[in-house]
Amino acid sequence: MSFLRKIEIKKGMAWCDNPKSKYYNKLIFTKRSKETLMRKDHLYDIVVFVKCNSTRVKKNKGSAIFIHISKNNYKDTLGCVALKKRHLKKIQIILKKYTCF
Repeated sequence: MSFLRKIEIKKGMAWCDNPKSKYYNKLIFTKRSKETLMRKDHLYDIVVFVKCNSTRVKKNKGSAIFIHISKNNYKDTLGCVALKKRHLKKIQIILKKYTCF
């Protein structure tokens, strides 16, 4: 069994995508970020963080890489994987079986 940490997205949560910041590619609390997790379009209502460039973070080598809900037309993302909400919910059920999610 593996471990995925489940957290509730709250106001002010964001993912730092600023390569000049010491918090680059990390979860932060701020009001000034392009990667705010609480969104009006609900694309980040279900998010899986893809552990890419996260152990030994290298600046400008990728940040905020997620699996998240897609827009209706599967519009391109900037490095993420976007799935329909119903498909992401199915994956969530599978993850619950095989992780401490």
